Amino acid sequence: MYVRTFTFPDEEREFDFFINIKRTCYDSYYPFKILSRRGLEKLVFEPVTILYGGNGSGKSTALNVIAEKIGAKRDSLYNKSNFYPDYVKMCEVEQAADIPETSRIITSDDVFDFMLNIRTLNEGIDQKREELFEEYLDTKYSTFQMRTMADYEQLKKVNTARSKTQSRFVRNELMDNVRELSNGESAFKYFVEKIGEHGLYILDEPENSLSPKLQMELLRFIEDSARFFGCQFIISTHSPFLLSMQGAKIYDLDENPVIVKKWTELENVRTYFEFFKRNEDKF
Repeated sequence: MYVRTFTFPDEEREFDFFINIKRTCYDSYYPFKILSRRGLEKLVFEPVTILYGGNGSGKSTALNVIAEKIGAKRDSLYNKSNFYPDYVKMCEVEQAADIPETSRIITSDDVFDFMLNIRTLNEGIDQKREELFEEYLDTKYSTFQMRTMADYEQLKKVNTARSKTQSRFVRNELMDNVRELSNGESAFKYFVEKIGEHGLYILDEPENSLSPKLQMELLRFIEDSARFFGCQFIISTHSPFLLSMQGAKIYDLDENPVIVKKWTELENVRTYFEFFKRNEDKF
């Protein structure tokens, strides 16, 4: 445990702030009025704490505010409003221990950018592969003869081309082919690489891009990281797999005021349950 509690400004504090400001030329006061209208004033954390709620419930706003307040690292830029620093300053955090420098927030944008970078790299590999196909054929069937020591490297390449199949030649020249993982597997790899030991990790809808099977693997990875490797997690999710996480404390932001619920009581999970129950005879 690195963070015990986090307190957001209530409606009264927000009202006092607006009474005293002189800035009137802004159309948006985000993130003011987002969480206070849901009755979310204080979060009390466990090793794994989950924020559940539909679109517009404020769960991502809460995560980003917490991350900003504690100074968590992030890979993707976050578009802050003019009033964002004022709001964060009004929040209060109670720490149980020093927050490790490894702590970070991981958003869908981070994962998407990572997969996009891999795709771009793969496109470069595709282009290089086509060039190597041509080089293989030109080299294998060339009439090259070594005349001086300066031709030695070319001789090695000719011998390699003549002794290997086209696919083996290309693979050796490319070394490791990046295209060995699906988008979902790449996303899962991103989480595994970014989440280390002894850190506070804030995950915003980590189920995006993950298949149900990979969501279950991420579930086990998070449970083990919290139990054995000194990690604390604050997560927003709709995933029934992640919501079932052992020992997780779940805040339902669809309720007003926000309350703690069991995962089996959540509307999203109940919808899945009722659907499969109606179709039980088909399995």
